[in-house]
Amino acid sequence: MGTITKAVLLSICLTHSIYALEWVSYEDALQIQKQTKKPIMIDVVRTLCHYCNDMNDNVFENEAMATWLEERFIPVKINLDFNSMPIDQEVSFTPTFFFLDTQGKIIKKIPGSWNIQDFKDLTRNIK
Repeated sequence: MGTITKAVLLSICLTHSIYALEWVSYEDALQIQKQTKKPIMIDVVRTLCHYCNDMNDNVFENEAMATWLEERFIPVKINLDFNSMPIDQEVSFTPTFFFLDTQGKIIKKIPGSWNIQDFKDLTRNIK
């Protein structure tokens, strides 16, 4: 299966998530972005980060919110305990969210843990 075909299939899967936000690798996100032109949302976490787990459980596991986010962004999760940052940014606080345009430029950086409505409000105008 070709890279473009995989990217299209991943994109289709992303837009039809049923239960929770579907995370992809940064490399896959770059391929999907070529097809969809959506911003990439990078969620930077650590394993024992209580606030990161709260965001996952209370925001990303919510079906309606997962669908809302997947319609707008390509979600990538980077756990700093196991992975290095795919972009040239230092992170001292987790969770931290980076939103990247098709040129790899940071559109917005959002540190902290949020509830569904606040996170939706903070991300609503990112394009």
